[in-house]
Amino acid sequence: MNTGTHTSPAPSDTPTGPTSEGAAKNDEICSAADISATVTRSAEPTAHSGEDRTISAQPAAGPSDTARTTPRRLRTVIAPLTVLALVIGVWYAISYALLTPARRFLMPPPQQVITDGLLGPQAQEMWQALGRTATVAGVGLVIAVVLGIVWAVLMAQARWAETALFPYAVVMQCIPILALVPLIGFWFGFGFISRVFVCVLIALFPIVSNTLFGLKSVDKGLREVFALRTSSRWTVLRKLEFPAAMPAIFAGLRISAGLSVVGAIVGDFFFKQGDPGIGILLDNYRSRLQAPQLFAAILLASALGVVVFVLFGRLGRRIVGAWYDDARH
Repeated sequence: MNTGTHTSPAPSDTPTGPTSEGAAKNDEICSAADISATVTRSAEPTAHSGEDRTISAQPAAGPSDTARTTPRRLRTVIAPLTVLALVIGVWYAISYALLTPARRFLMPPPQQVITDGLLGPQAQEMWQALGRTATVAGVGLVIAVVLGIVWAVLMAQARWAETALFPYAVVMQCIPILALVPLIGFWFGFGFISRVFVCVLIALFPIVSNTLFGLKSVDKGLREVFALRTSSRWTVLRKLEFPAAMPAIFAGLRISAGLSVVGAIVGDFFFKQGDPGIGILLDNYRSRLQAPQLFAAILLASALGVVVFVLFGRLGRRIVGAWYDDARH
């Protein structure tokens, strides 16, 4: 018997005692981590689905925005049409309720203006006269734009030039045109040139004042940048002042375009030599008591002014509207 000999057990790969407890704890930790990862993975689709719901909800806001925009557009159309309907209703009321048939020539009903005036025997004469008036207004507007821009550029170059020239622009605006009619006729005759001259006088001041305002309202910091680069006056005018002044120039152009039509009609009233314009026809219909033709000619002249005003307004927005709005925002 080898009872006195102690043999130590061989090392075993199976952990016992505290080591087994540590391994069990590690297993529990791993299991908890797995459960946490599983919960996280299961929660991710929910979050993504929430995001998907949010993203899918964003296009749904488009129709609501469109629904909000549509009433605004309808209001911009319905409101003027409502006022027009009220005006026509008052027109009918005056023609049939207030005026007797013997005095109805003072305000003929709208359908008579259309049938006897716009669609009557004098319709071709009216359209031809309207074309001549538009030609006079266009020529006068072009001359006024060229003179006005040059005048404003000269005043914008130096303070003394503005002090010397701007008072005459104000005086030209304040002088009644009718007071100059005899002098204009004495100098230029009573035909096409005199009518154009009246258009230029009436349409010049808005171009001068708006262009000068635009040229002088350039940002001071931008002027300093060009000054640091020692840019010439022509470079500053071409690359800085003119682009910055374009919105103001087109605002003045829109006003002057409407005034040029007024000047052409006023010139027709007083300078009647040559082919008649719409102003001459207005005076002729007035003297002959041709009320439907008179109202029709007034409507055509008014339409010409509105069309010119809207045309130059849209032209200005198309040319300078996009970048000018971006620059402001």
